[in-house]
Amino acid sequence: MNKEYDITALLQNPQTQRKAFERVVNMYSEQLYWQIRRMVVSHDDANDLLQNTFVKAWSNLDYFRGEAKLSTWLYRIALNECLNFLNKQRAERNLSIDEVDSTLLNKLESDAYFDGDEVQKQFQRAVLRLPEKQRMIFNLKYFQEMKYEDISDILGTSVGALKASYHHAVKKIEDFFGQND
Repeated sequence: MNKEYDITALLQNPQTQRKAFERVVNMYSEQLYWQIRRMVVSHDDANDLLQNTFVKAWSNLDYFRGEAKLSTWLYRIALNECLNFLNKQRAERNLSIDEVDSTLLNKLESDAYFDGDEVQKQFQRAVLRLPEKQRMIFNLKYFQEMKYEDISDILGTSVGALKASYHHAVKKIEDFFGQND
């Protein structure tokens, strides 16, 4: 049997819920952290949003019926947390979408936790220039190596639209490198 199915069954049993949720946190913390981090850039913000993701998942556990995969449900919560965070930042600072993107780029430039070389930093700059939804799709497909069907479940978008969006994102990243050689 698959681990996710086993844990889902344990999560639905009140006697095993707490222990099962600890396993969920251990299983998904790292991959959710990196998905969040790629959206908000800051290590500290990513840690806060990861914690919020698990708090929301725990407090809404009764609403998880196992109709979707557990990982899909967690990614959806995490992405909603990211979008809410970015929208709140935009509203608090009265920034346009372009200004938020440059704020994220500034965070990348000053990130003490970023340990990549210059090419990796350039790649991250290119990804951060993508529109928000394309960036989410690109991150899920490229970094998390998710199938389009799983991304479709998370974002509620058709597979065809996801493929087109991913293709456009790749093209924009290629163009970015073409202009910055």
